[in-house]
Amino acid sequence: MSEAIYTLEATVRSDKGTGASRRLRHANQVPAIVYGLDKGTQNIALAHNKVWQAQDNEGFYSHILTLVIDGKKEDVILKDVQRHPFKPTILHLDFQRVDAKQELQTSVPVHFVGEDVAVKGGGTVAHTINELEISCLPKNLPEFLELDISALEIGQTLHMSDIKLPKGVTSVELAKPEGQDLAVVTLHAPKAAATEEEEAPSSDEAAAE
Repeated sequence: MSEAIYTLEATVRSDKGTGASRRLRHANQVPAIVYGLDKGTQNIALAHNKVWQAQDNEGFYSHILTLVIDGKKEDVILKDVQRHPFKPTILHLDFQRVDAKQELQTSVPVHFVGEDVAVKGGGTVAHTINELEISCLPKNLPEFLELDISALEIGQTLHMSDIKLPKGVTSVELAKPEGQDLAVVTLHAPKAAATEEEEAPSSDEAAAE
């Protein structure tokens, strides 16, 4: 994806409140805030068409973005998106400032590789987690993580610890003293096979008959 997608022009907005936000949206702009690094919260506005173009790319949600606010650059990550329930409209954005020397915490998507191979035996893949919260320096932030499930067998489950993390990246959950190695994906038996197993009498029941 072009690096230009990761750079958005913005302007400072002084008006606040529901009415001000509504006026911005009518003018095809998106109200947003920028916060973090002890600099206070800044209210900004961005062109809706530029935001809409950017949000269609997965990297927009996990990449370091550059906001050019009235000519001044700020490195940020996207923390929240509010969308209209049925219209193709972005209602509001939250950005968090990042410092190149400070670790950040954010969630990145997990891509499952080899799913077509895993289901050849007729199993059903169930995703428990589709993104992982990580901690790293901005320069080490991956756009996504990969988990190869091509060798997954019926009844087998892969966990957070099975996801290979790039150098300098740690799992927030696994780093906690009380952290749990949560399930990420499981390959279930085909429904018909599972039903037959449930209905088939056990050896004890067959002997009794």
